[in-house]
Amino acid sequence: MKQEFIYGIRPVTEALRSGRRKVFEILDAVGDDEVAKAASFHGVPVRRASRQQVEELARGGVHQGVVARVEPYPYSGLAEILSDPVPLIVVLDEVTDPRNLGAVLRAADGAGASGVVIPKDRSVGVTATTVKASAGASEHVRVARETNLRRAIDRMKETGVWVYAAEMGGTPYGELDLSGPVALVLGSEGRGVRRLVREGCDGAVSLPMLGAVESLNVSVAAAVLLYEARRRRV
Repeated sequence: MKQEFIYGIRPVTEALRSGRRKVFEILDAVGDDEVAKAASFHGVPVRRASRQQVEELARGGVHQGVVARVEPYPYSGLAEILSDPVPLIVVLDEVTDPRNLGAVLRAADGAGASGVVIPKDRSVGVTATTVKASAGASEHVRVARETNLRRAIDRMKETGVWVYAAEMGGTPYGELDLSGPVALVLGSEGRGVRRLVREGCDGAVSLPMLGAVESLNVSVAAAVLLYEARRRRV
């Protein structure tokens, strides 16, 4: 059976809480009470390990003395994400930094998004670094990997979802109706949203930039747009 390691107290406890993937065992170099209680509740064995063992398994990540051996990340299908009555979706186009993806997943979880869609190629997947950066939110958020992002956008539109690319020159987010089924497409910080993907969108949305720099980090932009869409739905 395939397996991988995740690390950090919060990521490990959230993996236990979510139950979305099997946690085989936990290796603990610090005797953390929170991890021990969560593992006991879910019937997962905890094995005392040396700091060096944990360091090796975490491969240089900030592990807080705890790693867990788990099943590979359970990606969702696009249909599952679209099953929400009023979908709120983030689409990431070629975001390659696992920490950025993790931060987006944390924002998506906080805003109650239906899920996040990423391409299978030229994009980072949900790695141990991503899980750590998300503070374990990755274990609760649906993530779909699609071979063709433009085709996935077309499927969203067919189900009544309005799709907006985040880019300069778009409609300011305060003037756009984000209260219904919405997908927000964000690109990499270097290239932005690719032309073919942008052409599949219904329009563009922008964030006012009043300072010297021209753009926000992708995770910050995602958070602002997601919470604006959530505010409209209250």
